[in-house]
Amino acid sequence: MAGDAKKLQPIIIKRVKKGGHGAHGGAWKIAYADFVTAMMAFFLLMWLLGSTTEGDKKGIADYFQSPLKIALLASGSGAGDASHVVKGGGEDMTRSTGQVKRGDIDSKRKTVNLQALKAEQVRAEIARLEQLKQKVEQKIAENPKLAALKSQIRLDMTADGLRIQIVDENQRPMFSSGSAVVQPYMRDLLREIGVVLAEVPNRLTLEGHTDAAPFAGGGLGYGNWELSADRANASRRELMAGGLPEDRMLRVQGLAASLPFEARDPLAASNRRISIIVMNREAEDRIFRSSAEVQEATAPAVGEPAGTGWLPNLPR
Repeated sequence: MAGDAKKLQPIIIKRVKKGGHGAHGGAWKIAYADFVTAMMAFFLLMWLLGSTTEGDKKGIADYFQSPLKIALLASGSGAGDASHVVKGGGEDMTRSTGQVKRGDIDSKRKTVNLQALKAEQVRAEIARLEQLKQKVEQKIAENPKLAALKSQIRLDMTADGLRIQIVDENQRPMFSSGSAVVQPYMRDLLREIGVVLAEVPNRLTLEGHTDAAPFAGGGLGYGNWELSADRANASRRELMAGGLPEDRMLRVQGLAASLPFEARDPLAASNRRISIIVMNREAEDRIFRSSAEVQEATAPAVGEPAGTGWLPNLPR
């Protein structure tokens, strides 16, 4: 009976689990694969950087700073290719007139910007000259001596800038008859104008004019051309006495009776006048450009002695 009880005793089987990582399954393999891929990409990047020129590196850096701009620039020689969404259709996505070269677009943009800048400069300069015109008129109105000369003063805007003309009158000439001696009231007027003109940076042109009457004693070689030039130069000295810097005077010339104020009456007193032109930038540039062209045309060729060219050397 004891043997039968022994036979009926249950058999217990113990299973021992080996290792502590069974719960992770195969996740470590995925992590390891990602690590190997990352290392491969890293070494590939290092190899590419080592074999890339400095110019290419600069292009890559520019791309990451402004990728859309670089994409547009890298889309070929034209920025109007409508077959690519990045290249676009130029100014309009529906445009189908063909490509527009990037250089043409840049050139057009620069031209438009320069034109806008120039237009703004012209507007500002016109406004400044208009203010100068008003200031000269105010100076004359505030001074009783100069106010008496108002009928002899003409102020107007020309293509070259603000023109201030002082014309002669039979009863009140600006200069002594037949000479460049400035009358006292004319001296006061020119000096007051010099004070005002000293406040603006524009260069000046000063012109002397006479009437068409022949100069007495012109047979001696001194005529209206010389007289008009001397009167212009005498007026220049009075402007400087009023405070005008010497380097602001760009040109002083005598024109005799070649440009009459009263064309229908060449002998009219108003034809005897002094013209002060406060030049705008365009007029200044035109004079400097003409001077440069003359100097270039009269310069001797390489290896050629000075003065032997086909154009004469102009006086300096």
